Amino acid sequence: MKLRRRPPRKARIEIIPMIDTVFFLLVFFMMASLAMTVHGGIPVNLPKAARAEATRAPVSISISREGAIYLEREPVEAAQLTARLQARARTAPELAVVIEADTDVLHGRVVDVMDAARRAGVGKLAIAVSPREVKR
Repeated sequence: MKLRRRPPRKARIEIIPMIDTVFFLLVFFMMASLAMTVHGGIPVNLPKAARAEATRAPVSISISREGAIYLEREPVEAAQLTARLQARARTAPELAVVIEADTDVLHGRVVDVMDAARRAGVGKLAIAVSPREVKR
């Protein structure tokens, strides 16, 4: 009895696993590059919140642990803050201000900055927070 012989299979390169690996590396490096961006503000320890959202091109007011006020990384006296914000509000009517206050700053100091922003005519005011880790 004669046995039929199957023709030998041609060797082929499986490309699907290689494509998966390339996409994984692409996503990994995209996420890693996002973590490498530098924020231009004064370093402060922000309070935690369940949800944190960003606004469009806001003016940053930082309040250090000692209570010093910084307008876009430049030290400002509390008495000058309203006038400086009014000057910016004239050039940008939809001015948004983000207050980045250290966790240990007294509440009254943050309220003083908020009042100065309202007197300057700022329509949008936000307080920056860091996302809180949610326990599941």
